[in-house]
Amino acid sequence: MFCAVSTMTDGDYDYLIKLLALGDSGVGKTTFLYRYTDNKFNPKFITTVGIDFREKRVVYTATNSNGTTGKTFKVHLQLWDTAGQERFRSLTTAFFRDAMGFLLMFDLTSQQSFLNVRNWMSQLQANAYCENPDIVLVGNKADLADQREVQEKQAKELADKYGIPYFETSAATGSEVDKAVITLLDLVMKRMEQCVDKPTQDAPNGDGASKLAAPPSNEKSVHARPNLLPPLPNLTPPPTTLAGPPPHG
Repeated sequence: MFCAVSTMTDGDYDYLIKLLALGDSGVGKTTFLYRYTDNKFNPKFITTVGIDFREKRVVYTATNSNGTTGKTFKVHLQLWDTAGQERFRSLTTAFFRDAMGFLLMFDLTSQQSFLNVRNWMSQLQANAYCENPDIVLVGNKADLADQREVQEKQAKELADKYGIPYFETSAATGSEVDKAVITLLDLVMKRMEQCVDKPTQDAPNGDGASKLAAPPSNEKSVHARPNLLPPLPNLTPPPTTLAGPPPHG
């Protein structure tokens, strides 16, 4: 698998891949995504309210099962940045089902954010496109070694328990940021290839199969550009029954 940054024009891509970053508030999701898309670090980002997203175009080269270089695809990455606060939970989980891969992040300087990874995994299993979506576990702020509360062995054991890759990253220095995202993209692309190779076997999965199916050769993307707000609830008030005049005594 190989990825390179692309300067494609609008609409010039083979796949639109939606990845979502989630985790506790303050773990560095916004600065991580900003480092990946712009290769810059901004420590002054304010807390994300609701949901936001960034975009990047890459060229992805697949690797065949025998190790040889496979096809090359132009990929438009949409990276969704979710709020970590509890009060936004119902909003952010509404986007889980449309995402194709997840960057589950915690702060290496916060033991509590690491303990909450299990809660986020439960949220994903309940709301994602399937019970075993493509996930990469990310321990961020690796540059703050003197403030570290979560040991690498702890995090690796948890990642092994869930059967997912683990990376320790730093949005400040850029360390391992690209590798974490590209690893997740590779998992998503391989799942898509499996759906193309075995469409009849994947069909009973419903949501996941239709979401990850590759487009016909004459189409550009897996998804159209999303509506970044979930459907609004029905605000129509229930019908009221007018009471008749009181009976005469």
